[in-house]
Amino acid sequence: MATASPSVFLLMVNGQVESAQFPEYDDLYCKYCFVYGQDWAPTAGLEEGISQITSKSQDMRQALVWNFPIDVTFKSTNPYGWPQIVLSVYGPDVFGNDVVRGYGAVHVPFSPGRHKRTIPMFVPESTSKLQKFTSWFTGRRPEYTDPKVVAQGEGREDENTEAEIPRSTWVCLCPIPALMLSFCPQ
Repeated sequence: MATASPSVFLLMVNGQVESAQFPEYDDLYCKYCFVYGQDWAPTAGLEEGISQITSKSQDMRQALVWNFPIDVTFKSTNPYGWPQIVLSVYGPDVFGNDVVRGYGAVHVPFSPGRHKRTIPMFVPESTSKLQKFTSWFTGRRPEYTDPKVVAQGEGREDENTEAEIPRSTWVCLCPIPALMLSFCPQ
């Protein structure tokens, strides 16, 4: 009897947002969410999350360490719309309001194994001098209402890059119905 080839495949992402370098800021937290195509659907895990607030380390690097775990599984029929992780970093301004300190996005790695990515971060800037003055006066910086727009990349050509976040992740591609652990890194 001939065996039918699987009609979908699974993408398992298991990793963490390790740390960040934001030299000018302290007491920051991180949010993540995934952006993916129409044929993709999450089957297990969390699509979005929020970390704890962290302070700079006392060593020379002054790193902000989160070690924020990510564990999610997607299924799809084709690789079009491969998932991207979008990171948003927030922290207090001089008035104590939470403001965005950086946005960044990167595709989930395409091959199985241990991967480490450094994600360039940017913040949106006001487009006119009046908007810049208003945001300075009110203490409210421009930010996206939906951070998922960061993964689209359109209209962000002149954004300001402020920091980088290293992220390591495990990726496992497993066909259905045989979810064999031997295909996955251990």
